[in-house]
Amino acid sequence: MKQLLHTPEGVRDIYNVECGKKLSLESRLHKVLQLYGYHDIQTPTFEYFDVFRKEIGTTPSRELYKFFDKEGNTLVLRPDITPSVARAAATLFGDEDLPIRLCYTGNTFVNHSSYQGRMRENTQMGAELIGVDTVEADAEMLAMVVDCLSSIGLREFQVSVGNVDFFQSLIEDASLDPESEMRVRELINNRNYFGVEEYLDSIQVRRSAKEALSGLGDLFGGVEVLAQARNIAPNSKAIMALRRLEQIYDILTIYGAEKYISFDLSMSGTYGYYTGIIFRGYTFGTGDAIVKGGRYDHLLEKFGKESPSIGFALVIDELMKALTRQHVRITYSRKNTLILYDRGMEKSAIELAKEFRDKFKNAELLCREPGKTLDDYKRYGKDYYAGSLIYIQADRQILMINLVTGEEKVVGSKEQEQ
Repeated sequence: MKQLLHTPEGVRDIYNVECGKKLSLESRLHKVLQLYGYHDIQTPTFEYFDVFRKEIGTTPSRELYKFFDKEGNTLVLRPDITPSVARAAATLFGDEDLPIRLCYTGNTFVNHSSYQGRMRENTQMGAELIGVDTVEADAEMLAMVVDCLSSIGLREFQVSVGNVDFFQSLIEDASLDPESEMRVRELINNRNYFGVEEYLDSIQVRRSAKEALSGLGDLFGGVEVLAQARNIAPNSKAIMALRRLEQIYDILTIYGAEKYISFDLSMSGTYGYYTGIIFRGYTFGTGDAIVKGGRYDHLLEKFGKESPSIGFALVIDELMKALTRQHVRITYSRKNTLILYDRGMEKSAIELAKEFRDKFKNAELLCREPGKTLDDYKRYGKDYYAGSLIYIQADRQILMINLVTGEEKVVGSKEQEQ
């Protein structure tokens, strides 16, 4: 028996109703981004390897899908879209000194070294605000995230906000070498604060620095944690980072988004290009963040344009998973009309379908097959989210069926035709 082809590990086919719901979800989210004045951009699915090189700190080289062009250049499937947008912005808007608002939808590809059921291809929708370094810009991004998640029906979610500068000031105060810093970051990312304290003891870090780093686990919660964090702030850099978070929060109260905001000062970021605030969005029903974002003031410099920037990405696949598990209905309207016809009634069926399509109404033509019952076609229509079925019979009777309510109506008859 011939073996059937299947998808590689870590990717999957999305089709029919699920695909329709995904596209509907993307459309609703995209509308929110447009309401904030963001303009679409499409970047290539693959880029030169240097766009994601180690200095930019996006994804480990071993987790990139690499290949070569005919000139021998190393290319990669993009693991992250932000560097691609940064490259494009530096190229296309090199002389622009006013804010640039860009949004995108696209797939990313990461060959996870420890698979653990994670998808290797994901769809992201994101927004990038380029050319502005203000608390207002930071707040706009967070408010837009809240509006996006609220617009699709999520009610129970939280956006955790940190500041890379605060975290980095504690690392610098502890005078850690690169290897020790990497170990401490790993322990903190895993929320192993007893391990942090034990490790810092083993390398004889002074007491105040050790207590500050091991105490990061307590700096999670509402706006009140920012005041608590001042007690362990080692320098003016840390104080300024906290002050910025306070100012952002004040602006978010104007947006009415503050109830969805919490603070987590242990956040340091997966991507090495983050420079200021960093945030992650979470909800129940998924094991990973549904939103990832932050400020990256120096990323565009790698491509020749000095421009402070901030952005975020919504992980569409994780959002779909969360909405399904929370039983939040994804709006997917029943648009198709099935036009079923008996053999010999092709002309009437095609003319009716054309009339529908001329009015921008979807119409799917089906010739009734011998052995198939009307119930078979009703089931088919319901399975594929058709709203109605019109059956043109050989005797020229037309049966109209509302597939949502089950209501049926006969139009025309043999007698009327005679």
